[in-house]
Amino acid sequence: MKLLQRSLAARLTASLLTISLMALISIAMTVWIADSSRGDADAINWAGSLRLGNYQLITALRRYQHEPEDTQRQHVMALAERFTKRLDKPHLIGSLPTTDDPRIRTRHQQLEYRWRERLAPRIAAVFDDDVEVTRLIDELEDQKSTIDHLVALLERNSEIRFQRLALLQIFFLALMAMVVIITLYDIRHNLVRPLRQLVVLAREASRHNFTHRSQLQGGNELALLGRAMDTMTEELGTSYAKLQDRVSRKKQELARSNAAMQILHDSSLALYGGGNDLCSIAAPMLRRLEKLLDIGPIGFSLQDPFDQREVPILTTHSPHRPTYCRNQHCQACLLEPSPEAFTEKGETRLECLTLPVSVGDTLLGTLKVHYAADLGLTDSTRRLLNALTDQLATAVYLQRRIEQQQQMTLMNERTIIARELHDSLAQSLSYLKIQVTRLEHLQGKGGSPQDRALVFDELRTGLDSAYRQLRELLSTFRLRLDGTSLQSTLRQTVAEFSDRLGFAVELDFDVPPQLLNPNEEIHVLQIVREALANILKHAHACWASVTVHFTQSRLNVIIADDGIGLESAASPPMHHGLVIMRDRAETLGGNLQVRRRDTSGTLVTLVFTPQTARLIAR
Repeated sequence: MKLLQRSLAARLTASLLTISLMALISIAMTVWIADSSRGDADAINWAGSLRLGNYQLITALRRYQHEPEDTQRQHVMALAERFTKRLDKPHLIGSLPTTDDPRIRTRHQQLEYRWRERLAPRIAAVFDDDVEVTRLIDELEDQKSTIDHLVALLERNSEIRFQRLALLQIFFLALMAMVVIITLYDIRHNLVRPLRQLVVLAREASRHNFTHRSQLQGGNELALLGRAMDTMTEELGTSYAKLQDRVSRKKQELARSNAAMQILHDSSLALYGGGNDLCSIAAPMLRRLEKLLDIGPIGFSLQDPFDQREVPILTTHSPHRPTYCRNQHCQACLLEPSPEAFTEKGETRLECLTLPVSVGDTLLGTLKVHYAADLGLTDSTRRLLNALTDQLATAVYLQRRIEQQQQMTLMNERTIIARELHDSLAQSLSYLKIQVTRLEHLQGKGGSPQDRALVFDELRTGLDSAYRQLRELLSTFRLRLDGTSLQSTLRQTVAEFSDRLGFAVELDFDVPPQLLNPNEEIHVLQIVREALANILKHAHACWASVTVHFTQSRLNVIIADDGIGLESAASPPMHHGLVIMRDRAETLGGNLQVRRRDTSGTLVTLVFTPQTARLIAR
């Protein structure tokens, strides 16, 4: 019973079973009553046939009274015999209904007894006496009323059975209707209404409204489901509120991270391209990060690569200027509040996070970040600080590399200038020094004026050569200072000599960028200038060209003209300028050839392998 009261499914199942059972009982009762009424029609027909036989006997006896013939007598006897047979048929007698009403059997027994004992024996004896025939007819009339009463009883008995069947059907129909009404009421109040409440609850939950409750009472399945969904909705509301809070905090943190990344991006442009004043560039960035991330103060120190000591560069909100401050007019570090003010104002204990500023295994410095102990540092803040240290490390490393590269470039330029001075001007000065020593020797021995004049001529020629070489060196270094590559420098040189020669010197340049180092570029440029200077002085040419090509890992430099050329196809004698050109070619590890062209003019060819090309596997 408790299960039926609590379980909605059990109640619905019981209702369906009850309706089915009543339908089965109604059908069974209907079948039983119909089966028990199956002989009523035969009994009524049988009673009707007896009434017909009785009527036929009365009619035949009345004819016999008017026409007493043997045929009429035989006809009466035949009718009496037929009536007896009808009365004695066992299946018709067995079709009489078994009922609680004893009058049917009584009437039947009276009819049978009266016929057999009184009427049937008298029919054969009444033909000679008209008075007896009249009495027999009267008794048959009485028997007719008995048969009519029997037929009426049979019909009444059949009607009673059908009335009982109708009442039974109405009773079961009423019971089933009652059960259906109760079931529908139960379904409406315990199934449909709770389902609607659950649907409303689910719809409100889908709209993120977790305050709605089903408030279902009872112990059935839907009530349990409603209470479970109420609990689930409450938990979802709590979880959703927590999730919204987390999303809000994540959005704020993301916005803060984006702002911090923007600060890092803006500062990276200044760090990588704003000079070497790291303090003035990094301090504003660190202050903005402090304000954005609610941290600070931040201290930044560099590691001295020689004695491995920490050199403080800057400290935000510092009451004192750093020891190694480069700009006494800068106020980037001297801002309130100071670290002491941080602790005194909020009475908040500060903790320090030390982050290494390093590239690979090389420690470049440290970054010390102070923050409130009760707030701590989020993961995103730690990632941003790690990105900051990487950025500072890259900036410091690039700055040191740039300084080293500048020093190396300066040393290379000094080496090139020293080599050029040694290979050209120093040799000329040495030659002049020898000539001066020779003049002193002649002066001491009292040499002839002709010998001294010859020495003077040598000194004059040497001075002119030294002055010309000095001018060439100045022109060359000015070109290197103004030009951006060997190609642009050669263009300036060709333009210069085109103006001096009076015709356009052709230039064909096909060399990949950054192939030659500065020393190789100076030697190539000097060889080209020396060759063009020889064309200007000696060739009397109307056409000249400079070709610089890089093929098969070799650099080919060709200077050609259509001037008077050399006296023979062999190389010219070793003049001072040619000696310097050959020395430069040997320094490059190449080969210099000066020969007569097949048509006319001179051809100067330089072939060497650049230092970078030697690294190419062949």
